[in-house]
Amino acid sequence: MKIAVPTETDKTEPRVAATPETVKKFIALGAEVTVQAGAGAGSRITDADYEGAGATIAKTAPPMLKAADIVLKVRRPSATEVKNLVSGAILVGALDPFGNDEDVKALAESGIDAFTMEFMPRITRAQSMDVLSSQANLAGYQSIIDAASNFGRAFPMMMTAAGTVPAARVFVMGAGVAGLQAIATARRLGAVVTATDVRPAAKEQVESLGAKFIAVEDDEFRQAETSGGYAKEMSKEYQAKQADLIAAHIAKQDVVVTTALIPGRPAPKLVSKAMVAAMKPGSVLVDLAVERGGNVEGAKPGEVVDVDGVKIVGYLNVAGRIAASASALYARNLYAFVETMIDKEKKALAIDWDDELIKATNLTRDGKVVHPAFAEKGGE
Repeated sequence: MKIAVPTETDKTEPRVAATPETVKKFIALGAEVTVQAGAGAGSRITDADYEGAGATIAKTAPPMLKAADIVLKVRRPSATEVKNLVSGAILVGALDPFGNDEDVKALAESGIDAFTMEFMPRITRAQSMDVLSSQANLAGYQSIIDAASNFGRAFPMMMTAAGTVPAARVFVMGAGVAGLQAIATARRLGAVVTATDVRPAAKEQVESLGAKFIAVEDDEFRQAETSGGYAKEMSKEYQAKQADLIAAHIAKQDVVVTTALIPGRPAPKLVSKAMVAAMKPGSVLVDLAVERGGNVEGAKPGEVVDVDGVKIVGYLNVAGRIAASASALYARNLYAFVETMIDKEKKALAIDWDDELIKATNLTRDGKVVHPAFAEKGGE
């Protein structure tokens, strides 16, 4: 049972899919682990660290990929990487299949059994495998750090002999995992925090962290949550009412963090140009949804845009900005999932294709796209 951990081909991706900690655990399960040279550099993990954990270091990716039974990745493999994978190999990673139908089809046609971690069901058994939560948690934290670094003023109230520095006012839009961590981090830094979300359950969570909840609490709001705990897309009418409610609120804020994402769809627009224009010079907006089109009108992927003194921060791969922590959590997520595929006594692969976690995450198998969300689009 051979496991390969290649260096990510995306030059903007500093994370890695395995750490010395998880390498040791895989070896204990009977696996041989090979890591490409430099794979952990962006996460402050040296080749010597991996070797010390028992891994073999490969100078280049092709030989180890061609020999691998399991390939662990952060992002979807490039076309070159796919060509080096053998039919029947297992691929596990955050494969970002939505909107990438041709790449998904290519995985299927290569005979790869691919599993995408974003589809992990949010059930108790799978909590340790939830990459969306682990990475969003860190992104929420980092959003406040990025906001503070762009703000130019202190966050906490300070009473000094020279006078009082007022506390920063922070408004978090979207109180999922990222939003709640943003709230908690901003509160720790001493900010006055308010937050909003379309899910009724979020109100209690927001208030438990010491922030004030703001929302139009009508019938649509009370039904705005899926059985899986995700936010539903709201009607245009509700969005208009919510926009009216928060427009005046945003104008009084120093920092706004937006986190609203809907799986498989473009990010909803929450902050208009008019709202940005109403903010005070020196204010900061951090858009965590910029990679999916953004919540803030005028946000640009990978850039900090200045609009008449108001900064719109659109950093990409925000969790990756603290790669050492992000890789540690992501690698544990992958290990927890892959462990379920291994027979502990025989120390060999033994996938239960009827397991609900396997079914939920399996994207391609036996030359076909098998996930219900994509099977009709390619691979049949």
